[in-house]
Amino acid sequence: MLETLGWGLLAASSLVLGAIAGVVRDWNHRLVGLVLGFGAGALVASISFELAEEGFRVGGALPVALGLAAGAVTFFLADMAVDRLGGGDAKTAGLPLLLGGLLDGIPEQAVLGIGIASGAGVSLALVLAIFVSNLPEAIGSASDLRAAGHHTRRILLGWTAIALLCAAATVGGYQLQEFAGKELQGGIDGFAAGALLVMLVGSMIPEATEKGREPAGLAAVLGFAVAAGLSLAS
Repeated sequence: MLETLGWGLLAASSLVLGAIAGVVRDWNHRLVGLVLGFGAGALVASISFELAEEGFRVGGALPVALGLAAGAVTFFLADMAVDRLGGGDAKTAGLPLLLGGLLDGIPEQAVLGIGIASGAGVSLALVLAIFVSNLPEAIGSASDLRAAGHHTRRILLGWTAIALLCAAATVGGYQLQEFAGKELQGGIDGFAAGALLVMLVGSMIPEATEKGREPAGLAAVLGFAVAAGLSLAS
């Protein structure tokens, strides 16, 4: 159990590291865009090789499809609530990425815990994919929140809380394996993939393109290549 928690904390630590990097200095918008693009590519690879593919393998098409729909609708509605809460003004900048870190991080790390409990061992590729993809989300969100006037302490506390919740989800996934059937595991994979896809298309990719411009696409391909290589090598 402690080993599972340790892997969960390691994977989630990049959320805090990224938040610190986002508030300690002003980042060039183009650099932030390139980092976001790299992270978006890594997330696409994670969805393809660690979530969707694994979900289909263990649970079948229907649980994954239902999970995809549930994750997509959940993130979409939560994102709309964030926009309405802030009235669409600049004070809400960075919140969609923070929300994405929570909604995709919890099921994604639950999948990590399930894999450890199943006896398959630690998926180093998944740990690294989570770590790499979390970093630009946190940097981009923290930078935007800081630019919008949010206090540094509040930003760091918010991302630390999300990191701890994600790490706890790894332990939850480990315990869930005791009674979770393959269908539920596939549904969890699908939920994480659905939330990620909506966040990517609605927030992360547009922001990466806006800030990084054309090179953001190249950064995304590089991120995809790195994460896909880690997944296929495991």
